[in-house]
Amino acid sequence: MNGIVNRWNALWDPPRFRGWGRKKTYFEGWYYKMVSPNLDQAIACIPGISFDEQGNGHAFIQVMYGIDQKMEYFEFEIKDFEPSARHFSVQIGDNFFSKDRIICNLPSLKIDCHFEDHLDWPRTIWAPGIMGWYSFVPFMQCYHDVISMDHTMTGAIEVDRQIISMDGGKGYLEKDWGGSFPSTWIWMQANHFPTQSKPVSLFTSIANIPWLGSSFIGFIAGFLWEGKIYRFGTYLKTKRFTSIYQGEVRIEFDSGKYNLEIIGRPGPNVPLRSPVSGQMTGKVNESLLAEITVVFSHKRKGILYTGTSAMAGLELVGDMQQLYAL
Repeated sequence: MNGIVNRWNALWDPPRFRGWGRKKTYFEGWYYKMVSPNLDQAIACIPGISFDEQGNGHAFIQVMYGIDQKMEYFEFEIKDFEPSARHFSVQIGDNFFSKDRIICNLPSLKIDCHFEDHLDWPRTIWAPGIMGWYSFVPFMQCYHDVISMDHTMTGAIEVDRQIISMDGGKGYLEKDWGGSFPSTWIWMQANHFPTQSKPVSLFTSIANIPWLGSSFIGFIAGFLWEGKIYRFGTYLKTKRFTSIYQGEVRIEFDSGKYNLEIIGRPGPNVPLRSPVSGQMTGKVNESLLAEITVVFSHKRKGILYTGTSAMAGLELVGDMQQLYAL
């Protein structure tokens, strides 16, 4: 009963742990992207939990080093995974994760960083997360949420005994949970755009979503500009065009009032583990050194913002032609 209550309460607070009572074919993970202020270090730290179809499980912390182009995967026993039922915080052994802080004590990586000035995805009772009303559908293959589009950092990271100050660095935080990742998707994230005032940040994901014996192309995008997140998505009846030409990923979203053009240029990839029927046996190639250009326009007022971000995250997985159609 406590598991059902905890899952129900977490429905309106997607960042917190959702997997109460789930012991088979289930995964849940949080994605922390951290970039140092002088751009000499980019790390993605992914804590989570995984159960296969037989109920065999483990907790994990996966670390991606964007500059060094390597990955490390650390396994823990299920008993070492201790989530809070009241808010988003997770303890995995001697490691702690929340919206405001991360502490890692791993053999080759030490982190003690605080996160401030969060710019959160807007939530309502009918759209508690980025998936809108799809958040309430109980049989989705995978669920996704953005916790913080942009935040500043203080603290330090120690990599192979080298200490790197993260004071003034930038971060991004999201999560996934469910059974498996989709067969095909595009994911892009960037928040190192040039700006003279408020932060500018981009997130977008397009995927082939299984649905009642068939499938559809679902997508969501958020563009943070001048303190507001402009949303584009399937459930918002946005029009979309996607193509890949000479290695560049081009996406255009049309909400009727606003237009968002995105050009992604992949960088060096690092292979990460991903969930397949709950097990972390799949592989995803991700870059933290991609480059993303955006052009944000108003139908009547014209171009409102254009800029290019380095240190961007980008994933291309599966048959991209499935995602080309309008």
